[in-house]
Amino acid sequence: MRRDDLVDGALAGAVGSTVLNALTFVDMTVRARPASGTPEETVRRLADATHVDLGPEDRAANRRSGLGPLLGYLIGVGAGAVFAVLARDRRVPLPLAVGALGAGVMVASSGSMTVLGVTDPRRWSRTDWLSDIVPHLAYGYAAAATWRRLRTRG
Repeated sequence: MRRDDLVDGALAGAVGSTVLNALTFVDMTVRARPASGTPEETVRRLADATHVDLGPEDRAANRRSGLGPLLGYLIGVGAGAVFAVLARDRRVPLPLAVGALGAGVMVASSGSMTVLGVTDPRRWSRTDWLSDIVPHLAYGYAAAATWRRLRTRG
């Protein structure tokens, strides 16, 4: 494994995360829906589970507000790096890379929230599923396309 591979994977994951977030903001704008509180609640539960004190409640709320999105970026960048390790010098077909990256990030984010009791996908509506699947597929496409482009540079 070359260090460049890991860096390229992390960059691809960062691009995918940016696209995922942008598409989420578009959805919020079009449907006039509020931001989700699940990232902040995930941080709250992780802090409780690991006995991490985020400070007095007013400061803790601000920290959760900042840490929630950062956790999302960490998952996205990490998934890109993991993909880089697994893909290495292989030529992964674009549809397979899109699906693997999108599904991997969706499972990592929604799966961790499910384990922590923040959400329960069994209770999601069709709209909830689409609101989760579409941005994650966009993440997968953006990350996979970026990975390919970085791998073919001269």
